[in-house]
Amino acid sequence: MIEILYFAWVRERIGLPREKVETSAATVADLVAELRAREERYDLAFADLASLRVALDQELSSFDAPLAGVREVAFFPPMTGG
Repeated sequence: MIEILYFAWVRERIGLPREKVETSAATVADLVAELRAREERYDLAFADLASLRVALDQELSSFDAPLAGVREVAFFPPMTGG
């Protein structure tokens, strides 16, 4: 079981701040593919991965990172400096 957190416009498109999912995904990209296949709202939220960042257990990561042992996945837009 993995907890997924959604932030900013990702949360708005999906309509949830967080959810727990059972997954057999080996990588973040595999998890995204599973989510996109669920419903159109997920497909729209993950349509452009270049505009998304991912953190695994609160560590910035990549979409090809393995999920083995991961408890929390967070998706969010890139942060901007100011």
